[in-house]
Amino acid sequence: MLPQEIIRKKRDGQELSNEEIAFIARGITNSSLSEGQVAAFAMAVFFRGMTTAELVAMTLGLVRSGVTLDWNDLDLPGPIIDKHSSGGVGDKVSLMLAPIVAACGAFVPMISGRGLGHTGGTLDKLSAISGYETQPDIATFRRVVREVGCAIIGQTDDLAPADRRLYGVRDVTATVESIPLIVSSILSKKVAAGLDGLVMDVKCGSGAFCDTEVMARDLAESLVAVANRAGLSTAALITDMDRVLGREVGNALEVMEAVAYLKGEGARDGRLHEVVMALAGEMLALGDLAPSIAAGQARAEAALEDGRAAEKFARMVSALGGPDDFLEHPGRYLARAPIIKRCTVERPGHVVGMNAREIGVAVVGLGGGRAHADDAIDASVGLSEMIDVGAEVRTGSPLCLVHAASEADADQAIAVVRRAIRIGSPAPPPKPVVIDRIVA
Repeated sequence: MLPQEIIRKKRDGQELSNEEIAFIARGITNSSLSEGQVAAFAMAVFFRGMTTAELVAMTLGLVRSGVTLDWNDLDLPGPIIDKHSSGGVGDKVSLMLAPIVAACGAFVPMISGRGLGHTGGTLDKLSAISGYETQPDIATFRRVVREVGCAIIGQTDDLAPADRRLYGVRDVTATVESIPLIVSSILSKKVAAGLDGLVMDVKCGSGAFCDTEVMARDLAESLVAVANRAGLSTAALITDMDRVLGREVGNALEVMEAVAYLKGEGARDGRLHEVVMALAGEMLALGDLAPSIAAGQARAEAALEDGRAAEKFARMVSALGGPDDFLEHPGRYLARAPIIKRCTVERPGHVVGMNAREIGVAVVGLGGGRAHADDAIDASVGLSEMIDVGAEVRTGSPLCLVHAASEADADQAIAVVRRAIRIGSPAPPPKPVVIDRIVA
C-alpha cells in the first residue's frame, strides 16, 4: 500500500478499509509515515470525517501500537470500571469519584491527562500533592489497583504510543478539534487499559471543549457507538460546563475541595455532588454492582457517608508515594500562594451567567495552567470561594478570592473574572447539570 493513495482516498471522501487504516496506524507507530503524511491524513479526516466502522478500526489500530493491560491474572473480585471527562473548569470529579466507586467494590485504573489551555488536568491536581507519583511503572499501577481498588496515573509510554505521535501532529496542524480523532484518541487508551466498562462525562458549555449541546451530543454518541463496537461497554452523560464546577479552580485548591468533600467537611449538595453521584451510579450499574443507576447512587452515598471513600483516597495517595497522613493534614503538603485578594462585584444585582472559559483563562494567567505543553505550573494559585450563578450580590460583595504569586497577577485576574461574570436581573431559572444520557 502507498500512504499517499490512502490519504488521497480519504481526502476525496471515500471510506477506508480496515486494512488501510491498520496500515496508517502501523506507519504512525514505526515512523514509516513521515510527519507530513501524518499531518495530511489528520487534515483529510478533519474535513471528511470517518464512519463508525472506520473509527472502530482506527481505535483498534492505535490500541495495537502498544501493550494492552490484562487484569485476569490478578483474579480481582470486582469489575474494572473507569470514567473519562472531556474536561472543564473546576472539574475535580475524578478525585472523588474513583475512591467512591472503589469503596463500592469496583476496581478503577484511571489513566488521566494534564491540562492544556483553559481546562485543568487531573494529573496536575494530583501533582500538587507532595510525593505523589503520577507516572509509575505498570507493575506499580497494577499493584495499587489490586491492593487499594483505585489508582489515578498518567498515560504510560507503553499504552497506545501511536496516539501520542498523532496527537503531537494534530496539536500543531489545527486538527485537534476533529471529533473522529478525539474519539479514537480517547478510546484507544481506554481499550488498552483492559476495562470492563467505561462511563464518559462529556462537558458542554462555555468552559468545555464542546461549547454547544449539538457538538457535545455528536461527541458523546460517537464515543458510545465506537466503544461498544470495539468491545468496551460504554455509556455517556452530557453535563453542564457553562459555569465553574464546585467552588475552587486551581490545582492545590481543588485538591483541598475534594478532600473536604470526601471527609464531610465540605458541601455534599449542589451541582458538583450531583455530577459525582450521577457518574458513580452509572459506573456501579455498568459494572453490575448495583441493579439500577438509582441503587448505584445510593451505594455511592453510603460509601461517602461512612468514610470508606475517604479511606480509599488516603490509601491511594500513600501507595503512590504521597504522605501517609495527607487526608488528616492536607494543608501541610499543598503549596499556598503568598497573595490572597478579594475580587468584588462593582454593582448590585444577580449573577445571571458566567463565561467559564474566561475563568479558566484567569487561572492560566496566574500560572495555574499551561499555554504550551512544556510550561511549568504553580500549583498554589487559583480562585477559591467562587460565587455561583443565581446568587444575589451587592456592590462590594465578593465574587471569589484570588490566590496569586504577586499583587500584579492578582489584579490582572480580578479584571478577567469581573468581565467573565455577568451581573443583571432577575435571577436566571435553574439549569440542570446532567443534560442527557447517551447509551448504545
